[in-house]
Amino acid sequence: MAACGDGDEGASSGPVEVEYWAWAPQETVEPVVNKFNESHTDIKIKYVKQADNATAYTGLRNAIAAGQGVPCLVQGAANAEIPSLLGEGLVTDITEYVKPYVDKGLFTAAAPKSAQVQGKYYGIPGGATPTFMMVNRKVYDQHGVAVPKTWDEVITAGKALKPHGVQVMNLAGEDPSTLVNLVVQAGGTWYTIDGDAWKVDFLTPESLKSADVLQQLVDNGLVANQTYQDRPALIAYFDEGKMVSLPTSTWQLRNYELNYKKSIGNWQPVDLPQFADAPQFATPNHGMAMPVPKGCRHLKEATDVGVWMATHKDAIDATFDKATGAYAFPGSVPDPSPWVESVVPQKLFGDKRAEAAPVILKAVRAGVDNWQVGPNYTGVFTELQDQWAQAVTKRITFRQLLENMQRYTVDDLKAKGISVVGS
Repeated sequence: MAACGDGDEGASSGPVEVEYWAWAPQETVEPVVNKFNESHTDIKIKYVKQADNATAYTGLRNAIAAGQGVPCLVQGAANAEIPSLLGEGLVTDITEYVKPYVDKGLFTAAAPKSAQVQGKYYGIPGGATPTFMMVNRKVYDQHGVAVPKTWDEVITAGKALKPHGVQVMNLAGEDPSTLVNLVVQAGGTWYTIDGDAWKVDFLTPESLKSADVLQQLVDNGLVANQTYQDRPALIAYFDEGKMVSLPTSTWQLRNYELNYKKSIGNWQPVDLPQFADAPQFATPNHGMAMPVPKGCRHLKEATDVGVWMATHKDAIDATFDKATGAYAFPGSVPDPSPWVESVVPQKLFGDKRAEAAPVILKAVRAGVDNWQVGPNYTGVFTELQDQWAQAVTKRITFRQLLENMQRYTVDDLKAKGISVVGS
């Protein structure tokens, strides 16, 4: 049978072919695809390697406009979330096929939000890797500073470390994810849906208290601004012991293990700091859905494939990397414990390695996703990056950042002819 979006849906003696576009390294995708194809006779995955996410979504837009060559599944991307794609008319409603899987409890509690708009599903729910913190415990102990458990204590620790030439955290000038993660952790969002309109509010209590934490860190000179664009220099800086608190996730640990020379074994995995008034322990867990494009002719089969790749034990097992001994972290499933030990490096945490799995699993259980992305978030994020760069370098305050983003987002939605509540 022709690939999704090509040819016609006439009778076929062969299996349904679901075309999947992905840009992740081929050696990580092919084993999963091969495992599915070996174990299924009625559906087969046709994997089409993409150069990168931008190329994939440009190709998707072109295919949908042409009405041919449309895939049935595309790897999720941070700049192509479901509300934005729906606003462009690029995804289709697959609620009737996805909801039974969600109702069976195959996904984490946070994951379904990533694929929804107003309760309808337009993609396969995607979980996130858990967020926790790693600290250079040797440096903390050397200066007699307690490891922080709240964001207020992060500020206190930063003030105690500063006289020793040590920064408590790093805020890269091009990466506003720290602000976004704080807002999510606090239980906030910038977009909500109000009837037939989008409501925009960057000045919620959750946003303001997140901005206050960042403002204190910056105003007191407690953070570095090392860029992620020069990764070797960044890793070398972390390794020096001059920056000692690093919010992180499982996918980053192997890189630190391979590249740290001076501080290997000095790091400790700890819980992500919390807001002092938090009603319960929470970590940000905004996932990335796998879109099902408009024009896919086999919606049920595409859903079956996507859910299998996200949640099935065979799919997770197929991600095993012999070189590292690790599985890709299964962020979509409620209980990733069978695979957690593999993602913890052998030397990074020294004699505190045994603490990593409990910290990671606690972060998984505490994952929250109240984050709603609006239909213009791709452009909004680009503007946010610019505002963030100004805020971390003290050219504007973080409150001004939020005020500027409020005006920009509302004006942009209005310019696009999208109904919006907010000013």
